[in-house]
Parts: sequence; structure tokens; C-alpha cells
Amino acid sequence: MSIKHIVEAGRWVLIASGLAGIVALYHHFPRANNTTVSLTLLLLVLVFAGSWGLRYAIGASLAAALLFDCYFLPPVGTLTIGDTQNWIALFAFLGTALYASHLASRIREESHEADSRRLESEMLYRLGRQLLQPENVAQLLNFIPSSVANAFNSPAVTLYLADGDRIYLSDPKRISSPNVAWKPDDTPDTPSPELTRAEMVRDLREAMLHPVTNSTADGFPAVIPLRVGVRPTGVVLLETTSLSRETMEALSGLVSMSIERAEALEDSARSKAAKETERLRTALLDSVTHELRTPLTSIKASITSLLSQQALDAPARKDLLTVIDEESDRLNHLIEQAVEMAQLDANKVQLDLKPQSIAGLIYIAIEQSRSAQPSRDFRVSLSSFLPNVLADKAWIEKVLVNLLGNAMKYSPQDQPIFVSADPQKEMLSISVADRGTGIDPLEEGMIFDKFYRGPSQRNQVSGTGMGLAICRAIVNAHGGTIGVTSQLNHGSVFTFTLPIARPN
Repeated sequence: MSIKHIVEAGRWVLIASGLAGIVALYHHFPRANNTTVSLTLLLLVLVFAGSWGLRYAIGASLAAALLFDCYFLPPVGTLTIGDTQNWIALFAFLGTALYASHLASRIREESHEADSRRLESEMLYRLGRQLLQPENVAQLLNFIPSSVANAFNSPAVTLYLADGDRIYLSDPKRISSPNVAWKPDDTPDTPSPELTRAEMVRDLREAMLHPVTNSTADGFPAVIPLRVGVRPTGVVLLETTSLSRETMEALSGLVSMSIERAEALEDSARSKAAKETERLRTALLDSVTHELRTPLTSIKASITSLLSQQALDAPARKDLLTVIDEESDRLNHLIEQAVEMAQLDANKVQLDLKPQSIAGLIYIAIEQSRSAQPSRDFRVSLSSFLPNVLADKAWIEKVLVNLLGNAMKYSPQDQPIFVSADPQKEMLSISVADRGTGIDPLEEGMIFDKFYRGPSQRNQVSGTGMGLAICRAIVNAHGGTIGVTSQLNHGSVFTFTLPIARPN
């Protein structure tokens, strides 16, 4: 005998015991009138109806009516009734018991249904939050079956998408089919019957064209088609799970919208990346074309002058050769910047990280920069007890030279350039400040982008827009940060950090 049958038999025994107890109780109190007895029996019937349902309440009502007739309506001890009013009382009691049982049972069922809807709503809410976590479509599609299975306590969930006939499983060893029922003795390793993938795809394609179907007692899974508008896109199968139709339709909409949202985000990201790529390509072409054409034009003009004018004196020839030499260096610098940017983007740079004195690096960079403007005033403010930084000497020198070069280009020659360094917990902060034109607040977040140059300086100061992008890539590779604070017509302060070298 199963547990279900034992529970059912126990309930009937309790009903019989309760009715017998009431009859025995009022037989010991002969002064109790029939109204008191009938109300007590009716109360017991209502308790059974509210606790166990209408079936038990009907049985209890019929038994209570018989007991009421036999033991409390004259002639007592028989099932016959001598007085017409007693017949009316008996049928009134029976009718009241049956109707009250129906109402109590209905309230119980509606309460149970409300609880089920609440639980299903909570499951949908938790599932909705979980489906927001994956960052791309592929991750989401692999995440959906297991999330649905966990949310609705299903042993196996199958997700099928018509686009590409893709199948995703919560349990890789168990594939559900809308046309094949799983038996209780089936195991994930030995499903019966076995289906080929072609047969499975055919069944799933048919299932996504049908309406929502709940699980059946025969073991067929719940079938939840997925649609975008009126267009079917796939289907979800849930095994051994009974859900309301409204919940299954909500689940269908939730899964469909999650997939559509992820695809829309990916499309938006691809579109944004394509636009950014096109912007960078245009900026690169504009910048490189302008920056390469200028020195090439000077070199070409100088060479043409040397070839066409044989009577040039020595100073004139020297001036033309100097122009060729300087513009060649400029071309070489542009090519070096492009190569460095490509290496940093591809993470092909191997840093030789060693403890370095930041003061030494700063003075080396100043000496390299002073050759361009010998009269420039550099003011250095350093503590005598600055800790060493963990850095690659050559690359950090490039950062300092680039920042100093920018300060020199964008500030008047009679204005000084300030360099300082301060320790901040485990990092050392290095700043390069000028008293130049400053940077518009709207541009501060873009000046470290590749090939970006402010519109106000684009046609006034030569440059490729790669210097600050190279600085940011180098500093980031060292584990530091770089930023700028600026005020229009008052100057800018570029600050970057490097990790402090810990003593061994």
C-alpha cells in the first residue's frame, strides 16, 4: 500500500472518530437540543472541508446526517422519522452541510491557487533577475535551461531555437521530446526510446507551432513555444513540472525578451564598435596624411632646390640639408609612434620592471626635452625621500618626454613647466603642469583616445593624437592610472601613478 493510500485511510478514520465522538459526547448530555448537535456536526464538517477538500466533506456530511437522524431525531435508534418537521430539519442540515462544505472547499482551493500563483510569480521574478546576468547571447543561451530548471524545480529543461536548429540542455545527458514520454524508471544515461537529432529537431519544430501545453500524467513534458510578435522562434520543454497557463505564457515572454534584449545589446555594441572603427580610421587617415605630407613636402622642396640650383652657396646648401635632416627625424618619430601604439595595443611589449629612481627618470626626460626649447624653465619639486618605483626605465621616460613635450607645445615659451612627485599609499603620483590654454571640460575624457585632437588646437599645433594614447597604454601596463585636470586659459595638470617598489 502506498503512502497516499495510507494517508487517505487515516483521514477517513479521523472523520469517523470525530463524528462518533460528537455522538457519544451529546449522549452523555441529554439536555443538549437538536440545534446544538446539528451545529456541532456542521462545524466538524466545515473543518474537514477546509482542511482536506470537498470529497471528504461530502462523505462526512452524509455520515453526519445519518447519525443525526439515528441518534437525535425521534424515534431515536432508527433511521425512520416520525415528524414532518424533523424531515425538514434533517434535509436542512444535510443541505447546509453540503453547501457550506462546497464553499469551504472552494475557499481552500482558491487560497491554494493564490499561493501557487504567488510562488510562480516569485519564481518568474528570480528567473528574470538571473537572465540579466549573462553578458552576451552565447552565454545567455547556455544559461537559460539551467536557470529555468532551478527556478521551477524541473529535472530537465530543453531550449530549442529555430535559427540554426540549436538545442541547449540543462542536463547534457537528458534531451526532452514533445512526442516522447519519459518513464519513471528511465535514467539519464539510458533514455527510452532513443531519438536521433534529426527526429528531435523535427519534433521540436512542430512543437513551437502549437499553443502552450502543460505536463501530463503520462510523462510528456510541458511545451512552451517562444515567439517574437507572431513569429515562432523556438520552444522550451520542462519535464515533470505543472504550471498555470498564465505562468507558462509569462515564462515564454520572459525567455523571448531576454534573448531579444541580449541580441539587441550585441547588435548595438557591434554597431558602436563599427562606428568607432570608422571614426578611428578616418582620424588616422586625416592625421597621418597631414603629418606625413608636411615633412615630405619640405624634403621634396629641399631636394628639388638642391638638384635644380647648382649655384647655391655653402650656407644655402646647409640650410636645405638641415631641413631634410629635421623633417626626416620628424618622419622617423611618426613611424616610431605608430609602431609603439601597435605593439601596446597587441600587448606585445615585454616590460623590464625594476626599482627605479623617479627623480633620475624625471631629470633625464627634462634634458631630452630641453633640446627642443633650451630657454624653457623647468621647475622640479621633489621630496628628498621619494621611494623607488617599479617601472621599465625606457617606457616611463617616453611617458615623461611625451607629457613634457605636450606642456611645451600648448603653453607660451616664457611660462615655466612644473614637475612634482608625491607618494600616495602604495603608489607614487607624478604630475606635469603648465600654464597654457587649458582643455575644455568636455574634451578631458577624450584626449587619451587614439588620434583625438581638440578642435581648437588641431590646426594650430602639429601632432598625430597618439602621444597621450601611448602614455595611457604604458601607464596601464605598469598597473597605474593617468588623468588630467584643467582650467581654460589657466593651464593643465597631467598626473600618472606608478606602483612603489617594495624592498625585498
